[in-house]
Amino acid sequence: MAIVSFNFIRMNAERQSTIRGRLNINNNITIKDVRNADLAFGKAQESALRFTFEFLSSYEPKAGEILIVGELIDMLPEAEVKDIIDAWQRNKRVPQGAMARILPTILNRCNIQALILSRDINLPPPIPMPRVNVQETQQGLPAGTHTVVKKPKKK
Repeated sequence: MAIVSFNFIRMNAERQSTIRGRLNINNNITIKDVRNADLAFGKAQESALRFTFEFLSSYEPKAGEILIVGELIDMLPEAEVKDIIDAWQRNKRVPQGAMARILPTILNRCNIQALILSRDINLPPPIPMPRVNVQETQQGLPAGTHTVVKKPKKK
């Protein structure tokens, strides 16, 4: 139905050594807990789930890491809440449909926060940044006008 709340609980950014040579950056999201989160809107009780997650950007070989822990509350129909809780209690997994709904929000918020934290402690950005190629524009435009073309990073 709707994601009604998103909160960061803890953030830790650490640069462990000087960066030399090639660096691999691995980003990982782990769902740590799923619980009921009954919401009250006036007299109406709504069913919701509280997902606790961890976002980790690790810089290898041992250059640093960024850890973000947070919670997301997703309002859902009662039957779906029960199914997700049952699946979590059985095998500590969140069904694919629920993950498809919550992962984009977690990734968007955490990637932005990790980008800010990496800048603050002088680590490379944990997500690929667009490369810019400056080219002269077509004739007829004012002098000094340039076109910025974003190019994806080659692997």
